Amino acid sequence: MSLKTKKISVLFVCTGNICRSPTAEGVFRHMVENAGLGKEIHIDSAGTIAFHIGESPDPRSQKAAKSKSIDLSSIRARQLHEDDFDVFDFLIALDRSHLQTLEEQAPKNCSAVIRLLLNYDPKSTIEDVPDPYYGDLSGFYDVLNLIESASAGLLKALQNCPEVSDQRFI
Repeated sequence: MSLKTKKISVLFVCTGNICRSPTAEGVFRHMVENAGLGKEIHIDSAGTIAFHIGESPDPRSQKAAKSKSIDLSSIRARQLHEDDFDVFDFLIALDRSHLQTLEEQAPKNCSAVIRLLLNYDPKSTIEDVPDPYYGDLSGFYDVLNLIESASAGLLKALQNCPEVSDQRFI
């Protein structure tokens, strides 16, 4: 029996789930709610490593998001689980290393769409959302802007796809 529900479900994945993926979760949730689709789309985030489990997003991520009225404070870091491949329709990697991890861990019968977030931004000239962790606050604002632009493209794609099984995503 599949664990999937009628809701479309999206999981954003980065390394520790304290900077990029919780920002993507918060930005996308904000956009989805503003589009009136909160009941139709389930959104979560996870990390490929277990180092930060239970922690809040990095304070710099929270500060950047707050500047656009996006609250990340309720998000808690968690690690990617094998069940996520059954539960989520879309697993969205923040960079190519996360994409590789998702592709390597995906079961052979995985029906989830696995993609890079920036693939949903036709204007992007890069593939990876850079990790801002070791930089200054400006890097977190740069990441926020990249995520916002790509999230708008992802939302538009989902709005044009009434069923997750639609072949346009595969």
